[in-house]
Amino acid sequence: MGCAGSVKSALEEVEGVEAVEVTIDPGKATVTTGAGVSRSILISAVMASGFGIEGEDSPGSDFNWGDTSVWKQSAHNTKWCLLGCSIGEFATLGAYSVFSIGASVVTGSPMYYFLLILPLINGLITSVMLETGILMKGQMDFSNALQTALGMSFISMLMMEIAMEITDLLFTGGELGMNPIAIPFMLAVGFLTPWPFNYWRLKKLGKACH
Repeated sequence: MGCAGSVKSALEEVEGVEAVEVTIDPGKATVTTGAGVSRSILISAVMASGFGIEGEDSPGSDFNWGDTSVWKQSAHNTKWCLLGCSIGEFATLGAYSVFSIGASVVTGSPMYYFLLILPLINGLITSVMLETGILMKGQMDFSNALQTALGMSFISMLMMEIAMEITDLLFTGGELGMNPIAIPFMLAVGFLTPWPFNYWRLKKLGKACH
């Protein structure tokens, strides 16, 4: 049941998939999709969940940067990753401003660097929590959902978190806190920075960041 649930969840996360039925014996998945969902992205989704497909090459055997469906799916995955990371990072930076924590810390001090890293850590935590919840909603048990969420690309999330925080620091002049004007720019760079890497990872390795 866990294997079928993993495949079902992976396919349901593909944007444009309307319904999925998975049977264990024989191993078969029936997928109903809307327009624009390619067979290659469905294969990548199954392989990303840790399962092979008889008669199909491993992901990346025909890698190129021109697969529109993979760009679209990686954008969808990046969007969810951005949501999860933003919750923790924005909340932490916002708390610095509300409680005037950033203004009371000397730039370059050990405490400054600790508080600089804390939003990144909190962003990673909320991203993993969000992904775990999404997987459990897809009928995966908590243990497997958490393990899968922890296996998502931390490189992608770190790229996203660092890009957003650097952008915020440019708006605050290096002071720890949240400048509301910076938010749309933070979201933009947070999305664009890891997107090509997420495309490569999905197309080449068959693994999604989220």
